[in-house]
Amino acid sequence: MSDKKGIPMADVQTLTGLIAYQDSAVVSKTLLDKGIGTITLFAFDEGQGLSEHTAPFDAYVQVVDGEGEITISGTKFTLQAGQMILMPANEPHSVKAVKKFKMLLVMIRA
Repeated sequence: MSDKKGIPMADVQTLTGLIAYQDSAVVSKTLLDKGIGTITLFAFDEGQGLSEHTAPFDAYVQVVDGEGEITISGTKFTLQAGQMILMPANEPHSVKAVKKFKMLLVMIRA
């Protein structure tokens, strides 16, 4: 049994093992995609990132490996494995890898 994206349901997984780092790249893997929201795992090589943008929904970010910098409305936050932050809807934000890092993004569309 699996989601449309091929992630096994009712099966124990190691989160950091579901995605690999790639040189000079940002890699993403959708773990769950439903009408109410998505769960996406990202792997950022050192120095890579996502440029400033906005999203119409609140989001939860959990750093699962390494260290990243998340900027929300001009304020920079440095997060390490085990830390999380909530990103408010419609606020400009960006992501940059201070070191290689992986993050889990949960977007709720409600």
